[in-house]
Amino acid sequence: MEAYFLILFSIYFATVSGYPSGKISASCDTMLPVHGNSATQTAPSPYFITVSTNTFSTGDIITVTLQSSAGSSFKGFLLEARTVGGDRTTGSFTIRDGNTQALPCSAGASSAVSHTSSTIKTSITTSWTAPAGTGPTYFRATVLMSYSVFWSRVESEPVMALQISNTTCGTQKICFSNPPNCSPDNSSCLFMSSVPANNGFVFEMSGSTPGYLAIAFSDDQLMGNDDIYICTRNSSGNILVQQAFSTGHVTPQARNISTTGSIVASYIGGVLKCSFISQMSISTQARASTAPSYYIFLGTGPSQGSGQILMHTTKPLISASRIDLSSFAASASVQSGTPPVTLGHGALMLIAWMTTGTIGMLIARYMKHAANKTVIGKGLWFLLHVFLMVLTIILTVTAFIMVFVEVSGWSGDIGAHPILGCIVMILTFLQPFGALFRPDPNHKRRFIFNWVHGLNALVIKVLAVATIFLGLQLVDISSSQWMSKVMGGFYGWEILFYIILEINARMRTKESYENPENKVQRESVILVIFICGNLALLISLLVGIGQSV
Repeated sequence: MEAYFLILFSIYFATVSGYPSGKISASCDTMLPVHGNSATQTAPSPYFITVSTNTFSTGDIITVTLQSSAGSSFKGFLLEARTVGGDRTTGSFTIRDGNTQALPCSAGASSAVSHTSSTIKTSITTSWTAPAGTGPTYFRATVLMSYSVFWSRVESEPVMALQISNTTCGTQKICFSNPPNCSPDNSSCLFMSSVPANNGFVFEMSGSTPGYLAIAFSDDQLMGNDDIYICTRNSSGNILVQQAFSTGHVTPQARNISTTGSIVASYIGGVLKCSFISQMSISTQARASTAPSYYIFLGTGPSQGSGQILMHTTKPLISASRIDLSSFAASASVQSGTPPVTLGHGALMLIAWMTTGTIGMLIARYMKHAANKTVIGKGLWFLLHVFLMVLTIILTVTAFIMVFVEVSGWSGDIGAHPILGCIVMILTFLQPFGALFRPDPNHKRRFIFNWVHGLNALVIKVLAVATIFLGLQLVDISSSQWMSKVMGGFYGWEILFYIILEINARMRTKESYENPENKVQRESVILVIFICGNLALLISLLVGIGQSV
């Protein structure tokens, strides 16, 4: 009988006292008491948490105080530091108060703090050390006024990390960068990260820019119907956070953005860094969207004195596929650049109008005497010209079909490039039909054909070069836009040899084209030199296009 009463007394004592020693590691995850069946209070909490600073760097120590309002007290508590995105325990505590003790939780041996006894308390103070790589953090507590009366989710305001890190990419946040997997500490790294947080996201951006950085979320890889988050500088040097909705190649429509916590931003040495917590859901149709995955755009550009963003001067990074913003593992598969089919289109156009087409035109104009040997009843120069121009037409038509199928129609959001491309395609298609109906070389109207055929070729060439310049700007993701510069040298090389061959042709009019000793003609030597330089420049641009994947 005595043993029976002893058991009943023990159960009663445990029920009344709960866990007065504070050894409550079993509650680390839920932060709820494991004794009794009581539910958390719904009335406003009489407890609050204050911190000594609202920003931190790796290794910083923050003083954290849990306090009760006047007239209130508490017997027990559990305090943890949690990441704003992901809600993970983080960092470690150092005990400063005799009424507190460190507990082992998922983040380590001292990743939580609790009471040591059930004595009445009005406040406790502890210190928290920030670990490397952690982002915005808040402190959360469950506070027991008595055994059956407690408040959960007593939280501080977020404290923001001063550093932006890529160490937790793929495990605790989604990251997107160029070069891939680069560190935001590198000034040449263009970087963004996002973490879902309550009804919004934690965003981080870093990169070299004259004015702004912007992240956009889209249902496709084209501009229009995109939700944009912007960090921009005004003329006073202040950094502003904005949200906007893009409808295409026009100024985005500004939206009111709601944030929580401090906005941490800096602009040093031309590199803008910015992190903030948005309380807005992503919208891609001028309304809230429930879609969990989007294409991600990351771009830079100049801004006005007011901070209003201007058109980006380089092609934004665009993810190769939709990214599930709720799955951190998606970071490992994010790739920047242009779809391979689009790059193939650009490569074929480059080969067609900077190499095969150019050489074919040079042969027709300057090689009639140097390559006048008859083959199957036609001059060798003529056969080479026809072969190269037919090859140019085939490459052009193939490239046109490739990109038209890839974008499933008309790309109206990338400026003049598709318009000029269509004009080039039409004129290229008409050119051989005009050649089929050319009059006899001795016909009195032959000169009309020569002028029309040559003029159309010149127009096609000029428009093709302009289109290629615009296309390279669309695919070149380097900060220096080096491919456009190489293209300028490419075109300059071509003009130089047109001038050289034209001078040589003028000189030839005063000389005889007789070549009894079958010496190599000057035109042939000049053309070979041109082709060597042409191929070198072509290969460098093709390599650049290949690196834009």
